[in-house]
Amino acid sequence: MSKRIMEAFQNRAVDEEIVESRLTLFESAVDIASHLSKVSESPRSFPHSPLSTSPNSFISLSIARFNSPTRCREMWEMNVRLLSFCIFNLLDLLKMMAMEVTQILLNAQAVDGALRKQAEENLKQFQEQNLPSFLFSLAGELANDDKPAESRKLAGLILKNALDAKEQHRKIEFVQRWLALDPTLKAQIKAFLLRTLSSPSLDARSTASQVIAKVAGIELPHKQWPELIGSLLSNVHQLPAPTRQATLETLGYICEEVSPDVVDQEHVNKILTAVVQGMNSTEENNDVRLAAIKALYNALGFAQANFSNDMERDYIMRIVCEATQSPELKIRRAAFECLVAISSTYYEKLAHYIQDIFNITAKAVKEDEEPVALQAIEFWSSICDEEIDILEEYGGDFSGDSDVPCFYFIKQALSFLVPMLLETLLKQEEDQDQDEGAWNIAMAGGTCLGLVARTVGDDIVALVMPFIEENITKQDWRQREAATYAFGSILEGPSPDKLVPLVNMALNFMLSALMKDPNNHVKDTTAWTLGRMFEFLHGSALDTPIITPANCQQIITVLVQSMKDVPNVAEKACGALYFLAQGYEDAGSSSSPLTPFFQEIVQALLNVTHREDAGESRLRTAAYEALNEVVRCSNDETAPMVVQLVPVIMLELHQTLENQVSSDERQNELQGLLCGCLQVIIQKLGSSEPTKYHFMQYADQIMGLFLRVFASRSATAHEEAMLAIGALAYATGADFAKYMTEFYKYLEMGLQNFEDYQVCAITVGVVGDVCRALEEKILPYCDGIMTQLLKDLSSNQLHRSVKPPIFSCFGDIALAIGENFEKYLIYAMPMLQSAAELSAHTAGADDDMTEYTNSLRNGILEAYSGIFQGFKGSPKTQLLLPYAPHVLQFLDSLYMEKDMDDVVTKTAIGVLGDLADTLGNSAGHLIQQSVSSKDFLKECLSSDDHLIKESAEWAKLAISRAISF
Repeated sequence: MSKRIMEAFQNRAVDEEIVESRLTLFESAVDIASHLSKVSESPRSFPHSPLSTSPNSFISLSIARFNSPTRCREMWEMNVRLLSFCIFNLLDLLKMMAMEVTQILLNAQAVDGALRKQAEENLKQFQEQNLPSFLFSLAGELANDDKPAESRKLAGLILKNALDAKEQHRKIEFVQRWLALDPTLKAQIKAFLLRTLSSPSLDARSTASQVIAKVAGIELPHKQWPELIGSLLSNVHQLPAPTRQATLETLGYICEEVSPDVVDQEHVNKILTAVVQGMNSTEENNDVRLAAIKALYNALGFAQANFSNDMERDYIMRIVCEATQSPELKIRRAAFECLVAISSTYYEKLAHYIQDIFNITAKAVKEDEEPVALQAIEFWSSICDEEIDILEEYGGDFSGDSDVPCFYFIKQALSFLVPMLLETLLKQEEDQDQDEGAWNIAMAGGTCLGLVARTVGDDIVALVMPFIEENITKQDWRQREAATYAFGSILEGPSPDKLVPLVNMALNFMLSALMKDPNNHVKDTTAWTLGRMFEFLHGSALDTPIITPANCQQIITVLVQSMKDVPNVAEKACGALYFLAQGYEDAGSSSSPLTPFFQEIVQALLNVTHREDAGESRLRTAAYEALNEVVRCSNDETAPMVVQLVPVIMLELHQTLENQVSSDERQNELQGLLCGCLQVIIQKLGSSEPTKYHFMQYADQIMGLFLRVFASRSATAHEEAMLAIGALAYATGADFAKYMTEFYKYLEMGLQNFEDYQVCAITVGVVGDVCRALEEKILPYCDGIMTQLLKDLSSNQLHRSVKPPIFSCFGDIALAIGENFEKYLIYAMPMLQSAAELSAHTAGADDDMTEYTNSLRNGILEAYSGIFQGFKGSPKTQLLLPYAPHVLQFLDSLYMEKDMDDVVTKTAIGVLGDLADTLGNSAGHLIQQSVSSKDFLKECLSSDDHLIKESAEWAKLAISRAISF
């Protein structure tokens, strides 16, 4: 029956054709009557039948005409002839209902807030109460060329959002929901979508393209809709240009949506053939050509086999390079975007084309419009990224075991590339320093120059210094700023031996320019460059310091004075001070050159936070970041002044809480900054007994303030307050127990906060901090904590990144409560075993998945380590023996997989030692039977990483007591 009604709706509402005959309607009437007779004897059941849904459903809306409370029973008793008469008019009603759906969609975009809210609520109810009709109605709206453009576009957008979500748990839910729909319904929705690709409306075509890709992203991995690619490819050759454009756009979106292994190579070849033909200069329609280029951009991940074939690769590269010369700006920009993507995806295939690409990009940078020039520069930035990664990973040794050799493209092009980039630095915009999101040719060129410096090191200095010397004193501010920017850009990469003499010569000049240059652009860049000097060429590791007792006071005076300048300059001055302080973090208790100026610096930074314009250019945030670093890197001599800072920051936080306005984002941000500042102060003062003693007088008040912060609705403030409480727990130790009664509810709330999952993750970390502080005193709260942690692990709603630290938290709890962890073993160990089995193998995983898997492995191993250590020396250690074989099997699988990172390797060998140390002789024969324990230990003992080697030596000692190798 539902099929007939949908066909009727399709024919009438979309094609405006008369249905075949009244007989079909009568059959539908009989179907409905038959259905109603089976639902219930009572007419009150009628509204709960599958046909009686949201008031916005076209079916329920038609029935609602007859379903008033007074006539409900009368209608129920109508015979089939009366019902068939009603359905005889169903098409007219359906048309009316389609119009009502249209109106609801239009109302959902109305200026009138009440009208808009009501429409949104109607759509929500429709979706919740009858999803099939809801999706069908939306698809029909999108496909109907007689409908308003606004309702069609919104229908498509809602349809797309009903198929996909950012949150992984909702995405899974939507996929399962779609797969469970009736195949006939899905076929009709997909038919609507495909026919919309031929619509005269560009918006409708584009929206349909996106929805088709979302459906394909669900169905193709499940071996459904196998005819899709063929259907789309049949559109590309003969149909009108708008349909070809929409089809190519759809193919691109599909390639973006699904993984390459979902589409067979035959179809990939056909897709690429169609796309490259659409890119060809012989294609007369620019929209088609642009869509083809964008499709290629998305399809590059599918083209591994094609890029491995010299002839096919040559053809693709020729077509892309030709497109960079198109008269149409959008086509040129898209073509360069393709080249950028190719540079990162197929770096190892570029050697044959690099000279031509340099010529193309150089011409674009010098002559083309900014959107194109930016992409041309981005190509070389991308090449730098690739070569930096290769050189860092392989250290320049490409004798045979490197999968991706370094071709040193940047080094080869250096003498041509650097002059081109230096010229871009002179193309500044007047207001670029006022716009935080500004991005122009000068900024792109400077960024690329910095990447080139990191790629080639010392070789860049001689090519850049003449430009700096020529322009640094020129009358034109653009030349002075460009010279300063060039100098700042090359301070990371070349060796200190090469740079320190230059910095020593330039330092006084830079300080003078920051104070005296009449142009704010120049001062902004000068302060940034000073920050780069202090970041990369200042610190205890350098043999020749650039900051000495002779120039320290001048530097601080200039920076403090510059904090009073316009916001963008003051923000950079705060950044410079941040790195200046950071350079002394390893000074320990010895005297720091900053010590005599500590109070002056702190006061200057506090003054910045109170400026009326501190909200501009991140100024307030930069000031607090600098203050935190000054405190963190201070020494014992300044400890009394740090103690004096505590009530100052407490008062600031108290005032924000007294003047709390829940919707004031600036106030919430300030609370977060103040909590972060207190966290650093607590960590600093809590790190030694003398300073901790003086700090403890404020502990109760500080904890009270943090608890009040939780009453606000700001996730950022919650994060910072929770982190600060973790620091307070560490500082106060067992005394923290007095806060637990009141704090526990917020701890539990944090663990339940799936929506702001960063808060949840931080709360998990704080549980660990509290466990270390309280040890067995945490026991009264463990039932609640463990229950919530187990719920978190079982939930699909919680972001996956939170799950590794939850496993680690099991270890923290076990360490704290020892053998009392016994009652949680039957819950925690199976969860750990299941996660271990899932994480043991990563074959075919991408880099992100491999990184996550290693994080998960480390969390599991830290849990095992904490549990073994927690039970050590207890009469209950034998409770762990049944789990030992699985732990050893997990370690074997990790070793055999050969894809552990160093952190996992260190933790894994430590777990082997923990197992032997806790179980002793009981574990001896298990370790002996282990497939790889001996080889794993031997490999770790010879590791170049001293932390791995240290753990392995301890593990060897523990194992030797259990068994002799």
